[in-house]
Amino acid sequence: MSIKSDSRHLYLQVIDRIKRDIETGVYKEKQKLPSEFELAKQLGVSRATLREALRVLEEENIIIRRHGVGTFVNARPLFTSGIEQLSSVTDMIRQAGRKPGTIFLSSSIQQPTEDDMRRFQCRPDEDLLLIERVRTADGEPVVYCLDKILCKYLPKGISYEQESLFENLHNQTHRDIAYAVARIEPLGYHEKVSPILQCDPETALLVLKQMHFDKNDEPIFYSVNYFRSDKFSFHVMRKRFSF
Repeated sequence: MSIKSDSRHLYLQVIDRIKRDIETGVYKEKQKLPSEFELAKQLGVSRATLREALRVLEEENIIIRRHGVGTFVNARPLFTSGIEQLSSVTDMIRQAGRKPGTIFLSSSIQQPTEDDMRRFQCRPDEDLLLIERVRTADGEPVVYCLDKILCKYLPKGISYEQESLFENLHNQTHRDIAYAVARIEPLGYHEKVSPILQCDPETALLVLKQMHFDKNDEPIFYSVNYFRSDKFSFHVMRKRFSF
């Protein structure tokens, strides 16, 4: 199983070999890899070379190393999306061939905070509806959602427990979301959210905070979505401008 077959640095060859073994099913998702001693022996490299390769693989989120336990193959994200694309969670789940669902947790009417008044450009007496939900894919919890919407945009009797908010606003209020200003942040274990999403202690979260606007630049709703990082990945296409 020696990999000494080309002129590149050995740790790069080790990276390619482990990736290939994962892709071909030699090592499956969440499977524990052999010990450093055994793996270095199998590949015919030093433990120092192997450690450098494992460090890079961990940075690429391909493996996870648990102190005192071992090294495991990370699960591949089921859902990928360009963050420059404004898609609802419902659409992201559908596009991956999974069935979207909703677990409704709570809703309440709140007075706006100072941050809310700044985001929504609203008055202190303009109430907000706060909706707390969990979005599921084939019944598995994958996203925890907090949404704030100005009550003045919501007709009486509107249903918001089951559907996509994008679809709901379109169907029941004839308002379409045109764009959003977004910020994404990494987050480790969260005392409340991680258990709700059934995360392992090592599973990180990706927090997407978005202010949504309609075509008239009116701020409609603000969302904070907590995505399981082992289920979702986001990417951005960046273009270089010529001067």
